[in-house]
Amino acid sequence: MYIFLIIMNSLIPITMLGFGALWKKYPPQSINWVYGYRTKMSMKSKETWGFAHAYHAKVWFYSGIILLTVSLIVMLLFRKNYEKIFTWIIYIQLAVMMLSIIPTEIALRKKFDKNGKLKN
Repeated sequence: MYIFLIIMNSLIPITMLGFGALWKKYPPQSINWVYGYRTKMSMKSKETWGFAHAYHAKVWFYSGIILLTVSLIVMLLFRKNYEKIFTWIIYIQLAVMMLSIIPTEIALRKKFDKNGKLKN
């Protein structure tokens, strides 16, 4: 059971690492409602779409590395209470995953105006 929980605990950080690496090399080319970093600001123009994916790829890649490392260390250190720790680690990972939108949106608003045009 313990090994299964370690594997399950690694899924969110590995997903973040994978999409971070994927979007860094192969970001979605066209603005769409199915796949990619889709927010109102990122979908304003082709430039915002490309910038958002490049920026968010970095955020997710490095967040994934940190989350994976910390999660594995915590699971190994707290082996006796691993069932309670597992739940908290998942909550923290989900929070980091969701909150990663904030720096990307801040970067978009610094670089582009409200219409998706580059600021001077």
